[in-house]
Amino acid sequence: MVSSSPGTGTVLERSKQTVQYPEARVIVLDDDINTFEHVSNSLCKIIPGMTKDRAWTLTTKVDTEGAAEVWCGPLEQAELYHHQLSSRGLTMAPLERC
Repeated sequence: MVSSSPGTGTVLERSKQTVQYPEARVIVLDDDINTFEHVSNSLCKIIPGMTKDRAWTLTTKVDTEGAAEVWCGPLEQAELYHHQLSSRGLTMAPLERC
């Protein structure tokens, strides 16, 4: 029979590993279908904290540069905003990881 005395065992410590939650960029693309007003209003309605001035600036960027990042953050929220903007008829780029 094998006996062990208290305090002679090996203690293993757990290693801590920090895993960062994935983030994604929501990008609106230029098209010949949507008006400035519709794009700007959609951004204000869907993206939290979006001001009218910021939405107009982003809409102008979409028109002049062909695309604009309108939001970046946690993947799940990015998927939601991407879907909601797409549902309003905006032309969207595929989600990109930040």
